[in-house]
Amino acid sequence: MGYKDTLIIINKILDELIEKNKKIPIVVEGEKDIKALLKLDIKGKILTLNKGVSLTNFCDNIANKYKEIIILTDWDKKGGYLCHTMKKNLQGRVKCDTYFREVLAKNSITKKVEGLPSWINSLYEKV
Repeated sequence: MGYKDTLIIINKILDELIEKNKKIPIVVEGEKDIKALLKLDIKGKILTLNKGVSLTNFCDNIANKYKEIIILTDWDKKGGYLCHTMKKNLQGRVKCDTYFREVLAKNSITKKVEGLPSWINSLYEKV
């Protein structure tokens, strides 16, 4: 797949994510991830994991406030662990959407949410 095809897929996914994020919060790992999503015009509710709260407590807080979340942890080993653990902890309580994480992991060369804006910019330069 060429740069242009990859860019088409990524832009389509980001448009869908922007739309879905108007109603459903996105969960990311940290502040740099929030800044990266803002650069990509994703301006809905974004929640961060690394706020000094245990993952179990974080999930309990999510379950008390939301019916559905979008999990967008990094697609490295740690992000995979966090995604899996959150899904397991929230099972039967909150719908966890990992579609965007899966598509971005499959189609991007960066392993982190914070790397998306610069990677996408480099794609535009190559097209």
